[in-house]
Amino acid sequence: MTLAIETHQLTRYYNDFGAVRGINLTVERGTFYGFLGPNGAGKSTTIKMLTGLLAPTSGQVLVLGHNMLNTDEALQAKRRMGVIPEDLALFDNLTAREYLTFVGRIHLMPRDTIRTRIDELLALLDLQRDEKKLSLEYSHGMKKKLAMAAALLPNPDLLFLDEPFEGVDAVTSRVIRDVLAHFVARGSTVFLTSHVLEIVERLCTHVGIIVKGELVEQTSLELLRQGSSLESRFLEKVGAENDTSRTLNWLEEAKS
Repeated sequence: MTLAIETHQLTRYYNDFGAVRGINLTVERGTFYGFLGPNGAGKSTTIKMLTGLLAPTSGQVLVLGHNMLNTDEALQAKRRMGVIPEDLALFDNLTAREYLTFVGRIHLMPRDTIRTRIDELLALLDLQRDEKKLSLEYSHGMKKKLAMAAALLPNPDLLFLDEPFEGVDAVTSRVIRDVLAHFVARGSTVFLTSHVLEIVERLCTHVGIIVKGELVEQTSLELLRQGSSLESRFLEKVGAENDTSRTLNWLEEAKS
């Protein structure tokens, strides 16, 4: 088994708060891995450590066989990954084409390849009509699409996607799902966070569930479906499977 991601007791503290506590991830290459958890569970903190944006307090991180705590090895891994981070990290005063050209040059791609791929990505993600606008003029959904284009541009072996469908229209969402399915079918790996369980169940082959900084479940969807639905297992792991008491008092009153 060849692993795209492997962590050992990965931990991150902010002062006395344990955002991520001793998690052991194993993500095989060629899988579509859904990383789930309620708000504040530690998903984005984990992605930041996996991509080298945040140093762990302790533990080990291997991505595509490279030790992310070693500067030279981390650089080699970063050349082979694409990322949509939580905060998108776009440059407000660049147009879409300028930003993507910058990303391509950072990856040392040939200029002709950059130009060709940008044309394809802008057309695919329905951004060509707005490519001359500065990204600060973009809606949240358009910024998401531009971040997706930047992640796909270098043709990476591994994609980290933090809520990639949030704010994206239904048509583009379908296009992105198809692209990601082909991406995995060719042997590459996707590591996805999403609060939409239907998307995870439709796309992913494996899931991990993190609750209060601890990895409480890690399995294939095929095995999970043999005993439960993803929603039922998720609610069970976060401790909400029997919580039916939450409502608004005024909704209990019949309308006159």
